[in-house]
Amino acid sequence: MQRLLGDAGIVRNRAKIEATIENARRVLAMDEPLDELLWSFAPAPGARPRPATLADVPATTGESVAMAKALKKRGLRFVGPTTCYALMQAAGLVDDHVADCWRAATNRLRTVNDPAG
Repeated sequence: MQRLLGDAGIVRNRAKIEATIENARRVLAMDEPLDELLWSFAPAPGARPRPATLADVPATTGESVAMAKALKKRGLRFVGPTTCYALMQAAGLVDDHVADCWRAATNRLRTVNDPAG
């Protein structure tokens, strides 16, 4: 704990460090793989229109609220709906590239949450 609190490369908040350690323990003790649980909250391909502008990109969705509740039910901490939505974006569970983004054009050909791609 002391080593982590002195590490300038991470957020040095004791409560968050303790939660991270405990969350790891909880994930290891889960009765299902974490990736399967997280992907179960991915919206169906095409379920949501592509955002037109950055202002249209949500901070939370019904899926991220449900994911946060499921993780909290399993004892995880610091996993609110906004954090869960950011995870969904970073891991490719949702594609929030705005309509005129160059990446949006390439993602129209194949999306990570569409196995048929």
